[in-house]
Amino acid sequence: RYLRTLYLGLQSRWQAEHRRRHFYWRMMFESADISMLRLLETFLKSAPQLVLQLSIMVQQNSIEPLQGLSASASLVSLAWMIASYQKVLRDSREDKMPMSYKGAVVQILWHLFTIAARAIAFALFASVFQLYFGIFIVTHWCIMTFWIIQGETDFCMSKWEEIIYNMVVGIIYIFCWFNVKEGRSRYRMCIYYVITLSENAALTVLWFLYYDRETISDFDALILVCVVSSSFALGIFFMFIYYCLLHPNGPMFGPHSGGCIFRQRPAPVPGSPTDAVTSPPRSLPRTTGGERDGAPGERDSCVPVFQVRPCPPPAPATRAPRTEGPVIRIDLPRKKYPAWDAHFIDRRLRKTILALEYASPTTPRLQYRTPGAPQEVLEYETTV
Repeated sequence: RYLRTLYLGLQSRWQAEHRRRHFYWRMMFESADISMLRLLETFLKSAPQLVLQLSIMVQQNSIEPLQGLSASASLVSLAWMIASYQKVLRDSREDKMPMSYKGAVVQILWHLFTIAARAIAFALFASVFQLYFGIFIVTHWCIMTFWIIQGETDFCMSKWEEIIYNMVVGIIYIFCWFNVKEGRSRYRMCIYYVITLSENAALTVLWFLYYDRETISDFDALILVCVVSSSFALGIFFMFIYYCLLHPNGPMFGPHSGGCIFRQRPAPVPGSPTDAVTSPPRSLPRTTGGERDGAPGERDSCVPVFQVRPCPPPAPATRAPRTEGPVIRIDLPRKKYPAWDAHFIDRRLRKTILALEYASPTTPRLQYRTPGAPQEVLEYETTV
């Protein structure tokens, strides 16, 4: 995948002007997939190693230089990969504002301190209650997995692959917050961090009551408790800094904050044709859950995805309807198929549109089946 991404990047530099965009977006799609795989690998490998190393340090009440360096590298890699994936994902989607490097650094600090508090609390509890720690981890993972499944994600091609993906993401939820659902996430995030805070406090207090006082002094134990609480508080502080000052969409907390870019549907421009292609192709998220059945605004006031968002052209009075260029006809009504079929169609559409863009510089259009005449949409909406 790395070699393919490098090849597509070189092609986006070497090809003719009308083909560069085709290779550039293929490179961005591959880069987003690589970041997701690296994220899963990091949490499946580095996170358990971090807890194991910290637990050994607590039991021995000593830190070897190489051991401390290894634990620090594992912690930094976890925080780095979360922020890296979020930045690459935003860069690969034209409907999302790109994340600045300041925002990425603050997000690294946010996850660094929250994961550190979580891992230290795990290590303290596991150093005394090994069996109960295993039961706690399995229980938390099951609850988080069912919560993710209930959110109706559609990342994979089949239902069972989606369940396996949700199970893997449930491992990430053991250590930190990871948004896998479109729309506003503030309420889900608040619930998650309230649960995390309660668990960290309970694990740390139980360890403080039963730790081995012959190995660890009371002063050292108090310092460890303060490290857990202060690290979590610093992580929440940097989270508020990110959402209040450095979020790509602007401040997310406040009376005028919004959870999506398109907070309301723009007013139609008089005289503008309904079948004109007014902007380049975009890569947008799919419709899920109530967005397929309800009206706009039913899900946290976000306009449903996989639906046309009319954009007024720069010169509506002089722009003529565009009839040339390839047209993709879909023999299905829009928003009338399940999430799994929507994702299957979506992947095929992306490949078809990329092939058409490679062969022709004109923008493809879509036609869905309607009870009356076929309806042309302004933009195709597909996803990474």
